[in-house]
Amino acid sequence: MSDLHRLDNVIRSYDWGSRTVLAELFGRPVPSDGPEAELWIGAHPGAPSRLAGGGTLLDLIGADPAGTLGPGRDRLPFLLKILAVERPLSIQVHPDAAQAAAGYARENEAGIPAGDAKRSYHDDWPKPELVCALTPFTALCGFRPVEEAAALLEGLAGERTGRIAAVLRAEGPRGAVTLLADWPEADRRALVAEVVTGSAGTGGLACSWARRIAEQYPADPGVVTSLLLNLVVLQPGEAMFARPRTIHAYLHGTAVEIMAGSDNVLRGGLTPKHIDLPELLAITRFEPSPPDLVAASALQDGEDLYPAPVRQFRLTRLSPDPVLTVDVPGPGAVLCLEGSLEVSRGDSVERLTPGEAVFVPFAGGPLRVTGPGTGFRASVPA
Repeated sequence: MSDLHRLDNVIRSYDWGSRTVLAELFGRPVPSDGPEAELWIGAHPGAPSRLAGGGTLLDLIGADPAGTLGPGRDRLPFLLKILAVERPLSIQVHPDAAQAAAGYARENEAGIPAGDAKRSYHDDWPKPELVCALTPFTALCGFRPVEEAAALLEGLAGERTGRIAAVLRAEGPRGAVTLLADWPEADRRALVAEVVTGSAGTGGLACSWARRIAEQYPADPGVVTSLLLNLVVLQPGEAMFARPRTIHAYLHGTAVEIMAGSDNVLRGGLTPKHIDLPELLAITRFEPSPPDLVAASALQDGEDLYPAPVRQFRLTRLSPDPVLTVDVPGPGAVLCLEGSLEVSRGDSVERLTPGEAVFVPFAGGPLRVTGPGTGFRASVPA
């Protein structure tokens, strides 16, 4: 087996993506023909990275799980991405390990076919994720303190939003989200219009974002839900961890994201995709909490770690000066984002430019990274 594998990674073209970000990263004509939302680096069955010599990373792992992943693993536990968010993503929650296992078994027993759009659980894995900003990156994550959210709603001076604020004060976020989930279809457009009218002229960033979301979803109660959540603006190099059971949404910006290799997403609004509000209400943690911001810490010269309390992934930022050596690098991947990086291991040498990546199998010796560039390394905790 080769010590390194150059990857040709798949771009997913969701409608919320940018037509410029990934094209500029790869040095292609700008704008691209359509929205490009995510670059996927990994072995996810939906879009596995291709190998320079033919086949996919999924094929490589299937042929030699022990050599590529190490003992006791049969799938790459992480998926690394570049996100190019031009418009808001759905409000969503991911299950924890116990919820994922139970939900997956339940839907299998119910006979819901694999891949069915009405499935909420596509596998039995949790889906923690960590996002690191490359540009200013705006997100919603976790519930605001009740007093703060209620005051924000009351400041809109509307009859409907006032009613939601009253329920929020009496019953907490669960009561307010349940009320919004049951809001009459015929009155949803009026509810959103009340937010837009009531927040006009205010300088608050949360209200400004609610109006922007309403332009795209003028009849979605998720516009109101956005005001219940913490608004976060990450600066380049700053990171945030989205724990399982934490409600969140990404609104705008470019970031590197790493997650467990799961497809389990419970959506609560701001999307044309399947929404399972009863299940979202069942798995969400409703206690108000601040966003889980993650500060980078130095591992060694040229490598900084974004620590996350998970066993599926580990993310570090690379700026080799002049040479970075990693003794136990695999299984993992190295992604170049700026300048150029030379990655070597044993007899394998790969030179990467922005947007390019290599896979590092478990089997093999130390990894060396050098060059006038920066990037990220995904790996699995020891």
